[in-house]
Amino acid sequence: MRRISALEIKKAAAELARRANFLLRRDVLAALYRAYVTEKTKRAKNILKAILDNAAIAEKEKLAICQDTGMPVVFAQVGQEVSISGDLKAAINKGVEEGYKKYCLRNSILGDPLARGKSGFSPCLIHADIVKGNKIKLTLLPKGFGCENKSQSKMFRPTADIEEVKEFIIKAVKSAGPDACPPYVVGVGIGGTADYSALLAKKALLRKISGKGSVLERELLKRINKTGIGPMGLGGANTALAVRIEKYPTHIAGLPVSVNISCHALRSASVVL
Repeated sequence: MRRISALEIKKAAAELARRANFLLRRDVLAALYRAYVTEKTKRAKNILKAILDNAAIAEKEKLAICQDTGMPVVFAQVGQEVSISGDLKAAINKGVEEGYKKYCLRNSILGDPLARGKSGFSPCLIHADIVKGNKIKLTLLPKGFGCENKSQSKMFRPTADIEEVKEFIIKAVKSAGPDACPPYVVGVGIGGTADYSALLAKKALLRKISGKGSVLERELLKRINKTGIGPMGLGGANTALAVRIEKYPTHIAGLPVSVNISCHALRSASVVL
C-alpha cells in the first residue's frame, strides 16, 4: 500500500490551477491553428489569429487565458492501492483555493445559488473514481459559464433513432449560437441516467481532440461546421473544433443524452502522483 500525503495533493492542486488557466492545452492549440490555416473567411481568420495570439500572450506573461476562470471541476482517479494520509477532498479544495489566490485568478463562485450575494471561494466540484494501481491522477477543468449555460439534456424514448439524437446535438450547438465563444468543442454523453449522461458529456471534454475521432463524431462535426456560425459567431467554416462522445450502458426504458459545450478556451491540466 502506497501512502500519499494530503499536503502533496494540496500542492499539486494549487499548481493545476496555474497550469489550467495560463496554458492552453496543446491539442486545443493545434486544432485552433488548423482552423486558422484552413479558414477562408477573412474576418473569421482574423478572429482565430487573435485567439491564438491571446493564448501565446497568456502563456508568456503568466496571465489567465480568459477573465472567466470558471467553476473549478476536479476529476480524481484514486488507485485502490493508495492510502491517503489526510482528507482528500479538503486537500483538493484548499489547494485549488490557494492556487487561485496565489495566481490572482478571478473567484466567481457563490456559496448560495439562490441568495447569490458576494462571491467567496467555495468547494470545487469533485468527481472521484476508484481505479486500479497505486497512484492518484488529478485533472482540473475550469469551466466558464458562458458555455456551461448552454448545456442541454434530454431523455429520449428508447425507440428513438440515431438521427433524432444527432438533430438534438446539432440544435444544442445552434441554440448556443455566438453566445458561448465559438469555435466550440462539443462534449456529448449518451447513456447511464440523466445525471450521469451530463457527467459523461463533461468528461468527453477531457479527451484529446487531436485525431479524427469516431465516424459519428466526424459526421456531427461536419454538420455543425455547415451551420456557418463561425468563430465568435461572425460567420465562417469553423464553428467547432471537435465533437467528443462518451457512452455508458443504460436502462431498457430510456435513452439519456446530454451536451456540454466548451468555448474555444478549453482548459484542463492533469498530474499523476
